[in-house]
Amino acid sequence: MKFSVSKEKLLEGLQVVQNVVSTRTTLPILSNVLLQADASGLRLTTTDLDVGISGGIEAQIEKEGATTLPARRLASIVRELPAAEVVVEVDSKNVASIRCGQSFFKILGLPEEEFPPLPKFEGAKEFTLKQSDLRDGLRKTAYAISTDETRYVLNGILFSFKDNKLTMVATDGRRLALVDIELEFARSQEVEIIVPTKCVTELQRLVGTEGDIKMTVGENQVAFEVNGTLLVSKLIEGNYPNYKQVIPGEAKDRVTLERDLFLNAVHRVSLLASEKSNSVKLVFSKGNLEIAANTPDVGEARESIAVNYKGRDFSIAFNPEFLQAPLRALPDDEVFLDLIDEMSPGVIKVQTPFLYVLMPMRIS
Repeated sequence: MKFSVSKEKLLEGLQVVQNVVSTRTTLPILSNVLLQADASGLRLTTTDLDVGISGGIEAQIEKEGATTLPARRLASIVRELPAAEVVVEVDSKNVASIRCGQSFFKILGLPEEEFPPLPKFEGAKEFTLKQSDLRDGLRKTAYAISTDETRYVLNGILFSFKDNKLTMVATDGRRLALVDIELEFARSQEVEIIVPTKCVTELQRLVGTEGDIKMTVGENQVAFEVNGTLLVSKLIEGNYPNYKQVIPGEAKDRVTLERDLFLNAVHRVSLLASEKSNSVKLVFSKGNLEIAANTPDVGEARESIAVNYKGRDFSIAFNPEFLQAPLRALPDDEVFLDLIDEMSPGVIKVQTPFLYVLMPMRIS
């Protein structure tokens, strides 16, 4: 096979697919990128057997064919090449010669037959979403995914297609983020799946703000097609916990907060939160919210914000990192903090269909 392509296009194509490549693999073929050259251009594919990604780039194809080359090594070579046309020629033994300007490289590849094919989807459920909606949903939930591998079903985002809406949920047992996206689909298409973290991370890299994304749900696999790139992934098997039970009932108090102001104040005060208790205390009194942290051997920090609060004096403590996460992800200027009492979860809401439930910490 032989093709020529601009350095920028080739590097861009490799950057889209190379993150899937596992650094710790026992199968050498999984460290490689599959290159397929035909009349439509050059297609690049990588997989780690759980997640696979495939994207096409424009290239001048002189001789059609396919091979696999070490993905990260190829990317690091292309990154350092001069900005010019790159000519790649592969012989029958899968040895690739790469020429660009005065540079010449030879890399040993493996035959394409060894490369595991991406799954085919037949009789699957299909959904079309706006890229901007999915991007927004991922941004508002992904930070709450659990990293605890013993609670495997929580290592991803729940996508629940029910009642003409897509509900996306992520939780680690101490907090929960939920977003609703309105979407029309037939009753027969209703389905609930758990999309694993690695796929979520790749999806966040791919989705933009314009155009649609096609989502295909199979038996135990999911595929996303966006801007000519295909991302496929195994699903997490198991039942997601009943998240509706965690959402508290009617709030006693609702406090309206300026998101930026509140976020920055919590961030500053948290600099003196102890590693052991790792909490900041919110102290509410009429017209005022004081954010405080103290660590016996280090010191203390306090900051006050004027708020429209008319309820009784009370205080509640939260993990500062968990309190800041949704504030960083939300675009809104104003957020609402709904509270019941010291021991009940706090809920952050905005004007759009989003909520974030946060368990309080014991105040010693």
